[in-house]
Amino acid sequence: MKIALIGYGKMGHEIEKIALDRGHEVVCTIDIHEEKKFDSPAFSSADVAIEFTSPDSALQNYRRSFAAGVAVVSGTTGWLEHLPEIREACEKDGRTFFYASNFSLGVNIFFALSNYLAKIMNQFPAYDVSIEETHHIHKLDAPSGTAITLAEGILARIDRKEKWVLDKTGNEVELPIEAFREGEVPGIHTVIYESADDRLRITHDAKNRRGLALGAVLAAEFTKGKQGFLGMNDMLSLL
Repeated sequence: MKIALIGYGKMGHEIEKIALDRGHEVVCTIDIHEEKKFDSPAFSSADVAIEFTSPDSALQNYRRSFAAGVAVVSGTTGWLEHLPEIREACEKDGRTFFYASNFSLGVNIFFALSNYLAKIMNQFPAYDVSIEETHHIHKLDAPSGTAITLAEGILARIDRKEKWVLDKTGNEVELPIEAFREGEVPGIHTVIYESADDRLRITHDAKNRRGLALGAVLAAEFTKGKQGFLGMNDMLSLL
């Protein structure tokens, strides 16, 4: 498979290493100030572009990829207010886009576990729920896309909660998310249920970026030849 990399920092290099190890060819890399490469024959020859950049540049990267006829796998977070445009491009224009707030296989199992637990805890209103997330100091958005995905899954299953809020407590219908930025932490996410008598915590703690990079390459392999808006549930068949 021919892969283009949009974003060639630490994550891009990790993805490249895994892609090559799995027998794929990296035909184009595009980093900051290299936007002209979107118009290159090398980029348009790619089966899939894997995109890890910043919230400010992500949407334009998707548009340029679609214009070149290249499917996109993206792990950039913080841009989801533009999600309807991307869904429309997939539905009406036949584009292909795979999005995940976190490509780690373990995190997506964690999502499924959190959703299952939320179903159970909906029956026990004595327990309040909150989320904590910690990432490296270079991460631009807060809360993380992973924390938002966790929160949305909980909100869909716990009737007493109406919305998530960042760093706020005291309102019984709100689900608070605390975001911490420390050192070079790859990512720690914890869902907490607490009553007057006890506390229940489930946590995913990423050891490095390799799990994210592997998941992105697996997503690219899954995406090749498909059409539409795709996600980790499609690839892993998680409920």
